[in-house]
Amino acid sequence: MAGGDATTAVAGDRPLQAPLRLVHDVVRISQAGFSGSFQKDCTNLARRVSLLAHLLEEIKEFKGYDDNGHAGSSSSSSNSSLFDLSLALESAKRLLLAANTFDPEISSAELAKKFSFQFQCVTWKLEKALASIPYDHFDISEEVQEQVELVRSQLRRATDRYGGPLNSNMLSRALSQPLNRDVDPFHLRNRLIGSLHIANIGNIDHVREKVGSVANIKDSEGDDGSVQIVQEQGRRKSLSRSSKICQPKDSETNGIDESCCSTKSPEENKKSDSSIVPDDFLCPISLELMRDPVIVATGQTYERSYIQRWIDCGNTTCPKTQQKLENLKLTPNYALRSLISQWCTEHNVEQPTALTNGRIKKSDGSFRDVSGDIAAIEALVRKLSSRSIEERRAAVVEIRSLSKRSTDNRILIADAGAIPVLVSLLACEDNQTQEHAVTSILNLSIFENNKGLIMLAGAVPSIVQILRAGSMEARENAAATLFSLSLADENKIIIGASGAIPALVDLLQNGSTRGRKDAATALFNLCIYQGNKGRAVRAGIITALLKMLSDRSSGMIDEALTILSVLAGNQEAKAAIVKASTIPVLIDLMRTGLPRNKENAAAILLCLCKRDQDNLACLSRLGAVIPLTELTKNGTERAKRKANSLLEHLRKSNHL
Repeated sequence: MAGGDATTAVAGDRPLQAPLRLVHDVVRISQAGFSGSFQKDCTNLARRVSLLAHLLEEIKEFKGYDDNGHAGSSSSSSNSSLFDLSLALESAKRLLLAANTFDPEISSAELAKKFSFQFQCVTWKLEKALASIPYDHFDISEEVQEQVELVRSQLRRATDRYGGPLNSNMLSRALSQPLNRDVDPFHLRNRLIGSLHIANIGNIDHVREKVGSVANIKDSEGDDGSVQIVQEQGRRKSLSRSSKICQPKDSETNGIDESCCSTKSPEENKKSDSSIVPDDFLCPISLELMRDPVIVATGQTYERSYIQRWIDCGNTTCPKTQQKLENLKLTPNYALRSLISQWCTEHNVEQPTALTNGRIKKSDGSFRDVSGDIAAIEALVRKLSSRSIEERRAAVVEIRSLSKRSTDNRILIADAGAIPVLVSLLACEDNQTQEHAVTSILNLSIFENNKGLIMLAGAVPSIVQILRAGSMEARENAAATLFSLSLADENKIIIGASGAIPALVDLLQNGSTRGRKDAATALFNLCIYQGNKGRAVRAGIITALLKMLSDRSSGMIDEALTILSVLAGNQEAKAAIVKASTIPVLIDLMRTGLPRNKENAAAILLCLCKRDQDNLACLSRLGAVIPLTELTKNGTERAKRKANSLLEHLRKSNHL
């Protein structure tokens, strides 16, 4: 982020807050009792979820978290597993609320099948989430581990009873049978839309030098060696993501929507039905209101992030029609997006921008007063479209300066309609205007609501083009912008599919010192999404990281180790890391590196070598036993754990 125009300061994350709250919500729902055809399914699911309270309480007592559930030295992989558990628990809660109202006498057979499939999906997601938790790292007691294993076995059996392992054909069939929304308004009205919340910063220049480097790897014992970057706290913030109800703004929902349990008059039902989301506005995959609808080759429309994830999983068919996609191009459906926006305005449903009478609604439901010279900002935005190159350049310079100063300015600039115009300036031929435009977008992206507007304006392709061919300052800020946007999980998918990763790898290899650090930060965050790890490997990232590890003068050893740790758990990446002869370099770092380097190298080696006889043999053959033994005596506490674990694997495989 050249010139110190932007960075992201984030509040402390609370990885335990969401799952604990959701478990308690499910317990409260179950205490009210279940009825209807799915009474037994609801009761069983709620009982299994309630048993997880003991697990989460023990994790809360773990020294890696404080009393409020803030992460301390816990790993990014352990936080990630808790995030996955949160998503599964959120799905369970929604399903329990919806299925409890099912009445076979007034509901369709298709709806019953859909609910059955959803129970299968939720039980499968819960079992997978529980399987990914590093129990040894959290010092979970044997009693609780046995209890969790019992829950997992029950979930596996329940998944089989609902129809066996999930596959794409089953998903396609289920998606082709939409819910009967006339008899299930509750399910639609209370559709949850996840949101990430990033704390905003004040003077950006002041914090530029404080944030932007890679922090020490903090992973769990025996895990996949995932790591933390200072900026990556933004992703952890998503663990405390709140759920916004797709309903009128003035209404409030506290845990359970009591309306689903009450008897309504015909007048009340008619009023409630008026805000039901039209079927055409819902993504067939997520069943959520679409924000960025795109059209696939078959003519079907989906939310961009969901269909991109479907494609990233190797699918080449249309989920709804099961027809083979002639191409994988995603075309924005601007007409539908406009209709959705119009519908949301008419029904008072929350939109990405919500500035009204100088106030904006915050993520917690409260309001913030926004001050600033609105008239001056609107005049500047108009000048961005001037025919005069000089006038456009002067206006974008001022926008860059204003967007750097305060959150209020970022809100007002976006509300004045600057973002689409700035995106159009990314393609202009004047290099200076281009640099100022991408930096302005970077600054604006710090305010969380603006991220969605930037994505909806189609900024990513132009940012990637600047990353490939812009000036060095523009490339640096383009990389920083991609990092900022990728803090939202759905954006990781879109950015990864845009061709950004090869351009970032090139900047990592050939950029300035600042550019390489920005590229490393963006690559780390993008590679949190599994679908992007293979893209990074195919773009040549392993070669670049190995070069960084071998060049002690580069000052990028921490960054290289950080990204390697994220990749090491992926099979394709693991094979590439080993093939590139990285193991000898990591062993050398255990001998001669700084204490932090030694610790991180041991963590990566553990991820590469555990349960891999060939790699363990290579480790022994290259003389790793001596530095590992030294680490068990004189390393950091975490290094001692990793070294001892590796030595134990070597003993068990008779390589010691």
